[in-house]
Amino acid sequence: MRFDEPLTLRSGATIAGYELVYETYGTLNAARTNAVLVCHALNAGHHVAGYYAERPDEIGWWDSMVGPGKPVDTDRFFVLGVNNLGSCFGSTGPMSPNPATGKPYGPDFPVVTVEDWVHAQARLADALGIERFAVVMGGSLGGMQALAWTYLYPERIAHCLAAATAPKLSAQNIAFNEVARRAIITDPDFHGGSFYEHGVVPARGLQVARMIGHITYLSDDVMAEKFGRALRRRVDEVVLRDDYRFTFDVEFEIESYLRYQGEKFSKYFDANTYLLITRALDYFDPALAFDGDLARALASAQADFLIVSFTTDWRFAPERSREIVEALLANGRRVTYAEVDAPHGHDAFLLEDPQYLAVVRSWFERVAARVRAAGEDAAPVPAPAAGAQPVAEAQP
Repeated sequence: MRFDEPLTLRSGATIAGYELVYETYGTLNAARTNAVLVCHALNAGHHVAGYYAERPDEIGWWDSMVGPGKPVDTDRFFVLGVNNLGSCFGSTGPMSPNPATGKPYGPDFPVVTVEDWVHAQARLADALGIERFAVVMGGSLGGMQALAWTYLYPERIAHCLAAATAPKLSAQNIAFNEVARRAIITDPDFHGGSFYEHGVVPARGLQVARMIGHITYLSDDVMAEKFGRALRRRVDEVVLRDDYRFTFDVEFEIESYLRYQGEKFSKYFDANTYLLITRALDYFDPALAFDGDLARALASAQADFLIVSFTTDWRFAPERSREIVEALLANGRRVTYAEVDAPHGHDAFLLEDPQYLAVVRSWFERVAARVRAAGEDAAPVPAPAAGAQPVAEAQP
């Protein structure tokens, strides 16, 4: 969807005109009150669930969560997935033409923040006739966006689900992001962010950035279980059990896995987008304007909350979620907190853990009951740009 009204960003810069790509699932009810906004994390986008008819291998990134009969049941809820500004999956970003030059924005695309994304999402909701969301939800960076909705637009969100997230990044997390960014910026093919003009991609930098990310997304237990110290060998190679090659090529299975993930990532993700999104992660800190007092920062929130953490998530550890819970309770908010004993690390919020999905399903059952009790399940009307299930439909 095209927006011509300038959007003023937190940095003071403006985007004169921009497009947001989105997908929808399910049907909006007559009162337009069963809408659920799903906010994406770093390398995801608007394609939340289902698949494209012409690309059946590209399943939505949260397909285990969203769909008919799933925890976020699209037979009951109208689900909206939005690709954020600065991304590389259709919405206006560094790869888009800069109206001032006719060339891709590249490094001239302004730095965006979580709050900027939320303001843009609110404009999209206005255009779709959604005055209030039944739920705004997300994991990791998506959870930060969901939290931001509660204090930026408190009257427009009834419930908030934030999984595997934090009220701000730790110094360690910022450090990981900086190392990943330096890998990209120091790649000779980066050309100061203007690599499009040179017909190249800083693939080596992107690969290293993704490898660093994957290390932080997985728990030590999962890496040990999946790979251990197993050596990487060709099928036709006959070697002794502990026969090293004594080279710096791939020696262990974990090395092969990381290189594969890095190479795959470098073929579909934009380097400038990676810089923008990791910086948005760094900047998120709602308590900054309140002398570090998170309770004061969230004082305007009116929503009911579900906060989910995972025991082995060392990047966004459970104690960070508990900080959010404590701040909300200090404000008298209704909060459900689940600390799920899952072995998968940070990626657990994307996976089909039975306990996790059961918690979300139960919570959404209560949300649906409140919608019904309020008489908000009136006869459905044609939803704006609604996608089909199970095949998702992109909406530019």
